[in-house]
Amino acid sequence: MHLRITLLAAARSSSLLDVRFEDDRPLDATGWREAERAVPVYGHLAGAELRYCSPTLRCRETGEALGLRPIAQPALRACGMGRWRGLTFRDVAAREPGAVDAWLADPHAAPHGGESLFSFILRVGDWLDTRPGGEDGDCVIAAIVEPTVLRAAAVYALKAPPHTYWRVDVHPLSAVTLTGRAGDWMLSMDH
Repeated sequence: MHLRITLLAAARSSSLLDVRFEDDRPLDATGWREAERAVPVYGHLAGAELRYCSPTLRCRETGEALGLRPIAQPALRACGMGRWRGLTFRDVAAREPGAVDAWLADPHAAPHGGESLFSFILRVGDWLDTRPGGEDGDCVIAAIVEPTVLRAAAVYALKAPPHTYWRVDVHPLSAVTLTGRAGDWMLSMDH
């Protein structure tokens, strides 16, 4: 049996310059408009047998705007950023430049006191690999996730080295679909 898992990045909750680590703010007005305009493109995901989301407010709201009524999954939360939670990258780089350098250079480092990038990718991968399927045929799953979760899933599915995470750019309402089964994923870019 094969799974088909579509991961859709949430609509935005703030301007790009105001993105914060582990940000749990609701969708902003632009994010709501973008999500509503995406219904003709992604509304079909409401028909998925299983519908999940990252536990953030903006992921839940994006799912609701698309008619998914997703179930929050703690394993789909953003990378645990410890004392950096709620701060912008600019804030952290100004306060702890050496710690930021270590975090960017070593996927096993967690100078913020939270989760390492390596652990985060494995957590997301474990979620992918343990999705339940139906008795017969394919099982279709949809998940509205934080952009960081989509990045981690792509790295895991492609079996790429963890540092490639920094080379994956995910925009609001971007989607990828993973097909296959535990440990054997194919990735396709949705349009």
